[in-house]
Amino acid sequence: MDFKTEIPIYKQIVDICFAKIRTGEWTCKVQSVRELALELTVNPRTILRAYDYLQNENIIAPKRGMGMFLTNGAYTKVIDILKQEFLHDNLEEMFYKMDLLDIDIEEVVKIYKKRKEK
Repeated sequence: MDFKTEIPIYKQIVDICFAKIRTGEWTCKVQSVRELALELTVNPRTILRAYDYLQNENIIAPKRGMGMFLTNGAYTKVIDILKQEFLHDNLEEMFYKMDLLDIDIEEVVKIYKKRKEK
C-alpha cells in the first residue's frame, strides 16, 4: 500500500485483487476480508469497500456461509476494466505528450510493430 499517493487505498486494494485474478492466485474462492486485511495490514472496512466495488462490477459474489467467489467471466471483466482505465488515463496523457513533442501516430505505430516482431 502506498499511503502517500492520491490513489485511494480501496482502489489500490482493488488493483491487488485484479492482479490476484489475472495471475491465477484467485481461481475460484476469494480471500476472506479478514485474511486480506491481515495480509495487507489495512482496516477490514477498507477491504469491504474494495469487495463492494468488485461485487458491483459483478467480479465476485457471495455464497451464503461459504465466502466470496469469482463470478463466471471475472477474468474477462477485470481485463475490460483495466483496458478502459488504460484508455482513459494513460492514452490521454500519452497523446498530450505526443503533441508537445510533435510525434505523429505513424511513428508510434512503426515503433510498436517493431517491438511486437521481437
